[in-house]
Amino acid sequence: MDTIKIAVIGLGYVGLPLARLFSTKYETIGFDMSQARVDTLMSGHDTTLEVSDELLQSALEEYGFKCTTDIEEIRDCNFYVVAVPTPVDKYHNPDLTPLYGASTTVGKVLSKGDIVVYESTVYPGVTEDECIPVVEKVSGLKFNVDFYAGYSPERINPGDKLHTVEKIKKVTSGSTPKIGKIINDVYASVITAGTHLAPTIKVAEAAKVIENSQRDINIAFVNELSKIFNCMGIDTQDVLEAASTKWNFLPFKPGLVGGHCIGVDPYYLAQCAQSYGYNPEIILAGRRMNDGMGEYVANQVVKLMLKKGIQVLNSNILILGFTFKENCPDVRNTKVIDIYNALLEYNTNLTVYDPWVNSLTVQREYGFCVSEQFPENKYDAIILAVSHSEFIDLDVSHLKNEKCVVYDVKAFLNKKIIDGRL
Repeated sequence: MDTIKIAVIGLGYVGLPLARLFSTKYETIGFDMSQARVDTLMSGHDTTLEVSDELLQSALEEYGFKCTTDIEEIRDCNFYVVAVPTPVDKYHNPDLTPLYGASTTVGKVLSKGDIVVYESTVYPGVTEDECIPVVEKVSGLKFNVDFYAGYSPERINPGDKLHTVEKIKKVTSGSTPKIGKIINDVYASVITAGTHLAPTIKVAEAAKVIENSQRDINIAFVNELSKIFNCMGIDTQDVLEAASTKWNFLPFKPGLVGGHCIGVDPYYLAQCAQSYGYNPEIILAGRRMNDGMGEYVANQVVKLMLKKGIQVLNSNILILGFTFKENCPDVRNTKVIDIYNALLEYNTNLTVYDPWVNSLTVQREYGFCVSEQFPENKYDAIILAVSHSEFIDLDVSHLKNEKCVVYDVKAFLNKKIIDGRL
């Protein structure tokens, strides 16, 4: 390839930062199915807040970056990057529908000699066994003869302004050694942290899916410790602080595990293992532990209320934070909803406040309203669920009824003002 022209398919939390970065070096077009999303980006604003208005506007004005919903505008590209979500369904089975759709889109515009690189998190084999056949069928071209492929797993950390896309080392791979080098060179030209060329696409896929599975299992372990120490009347955070004085202790903390990566990727690996006849006991045990933490928090709050003589029925409870992690507006697969739903079963009156979320998005996805204004009422229980920076110096004294339980999911608030924490 003498001249690289890049099309990034999917302009969400992963695709947009990558497309913006590529645009500083190559002619780049971003493609998304949402006209509203494209219009907002072309106006110079990213609602996910992953790319600042300054950087986005610079890409649009100085580097000629463009976003579109028109498939014809990406037809003359020759390096396609697919960055679409890979969710699970309600039964925790991988849902490859977005990948099939993106592969169809690429197949419609692909030409001989083109390269398509997948970034979406998948289990080993998805790129070559699931996606490429779709591209072949739609394009009428033959894989590794007429077109080529690669896999370079995304490593975006939503809300993290320190570890941005160019500062995180990138794993790359290609369907042939020559293509692998081309793909690696393209990424290496913009990723300042460097790249690692994996020997095969399946190795790169496996490397990605175990990253988040490993974190999930480690968090599940400390979540179980939290339950054990709570039974013993020992403060888990005090234990972890003491244990962390050893140089090789892994500093994981208990909490809710949601989002579109850590709370999802282990199911992709588990299903892949099961298809080979292996039952992944540790991976699924970790998932069960972490998936149950929202209900556990709710039950702990109710127990503390009863100990204080607070009537749970028709009580007023405030939940602070709803996103899946701090300082980002992403509510996909947030486990705060599990706390909410569990407390609803006790017929409580719930208020959720989160300064980061779009209330219409929460209404559409979860069916209730999140308050965008700081509450002024009095509550029987207050739960700090997400450690947004806005809550660092939060004074909850004026929000408390005479009897009130304050529960800190994130060990974020002053220990003196709380009644319980993970």
